[in-house]
Amino acid sequence: MNITGLLIALLIGAVAGFLAGQIVKGHGFGLVGNIVVGIIGALIFGALFGSFNLLNSPTLNEIAGGTIGAVILLVLIGFFRKAA
Repeated sequence: MNITGLLIALLIGAVAGFLAGQIVKGHGFGLVGNIVVGIIGALIFGALFGSFNLLNSPTLNEIAGGTIGAVILLVLIGFFRKAA
């Protein structure tokens, strides 16, 4: 992966993490945390559901899939925080 691809992945992760933090209120982790949650969320979504091809733009598909995965991750984190 070149530097451009890495920057795009970080930007998509940041957007997906931010959107997930807005959907699941009270579970935002700041900019760096949102990037990490967005990237891990995209990996979770990809592992569970494969590629997301409902939208016309590949970038929007990645953001939507990452957001859905990040929401799943934030719900799981919230569940385990309450259980502890």
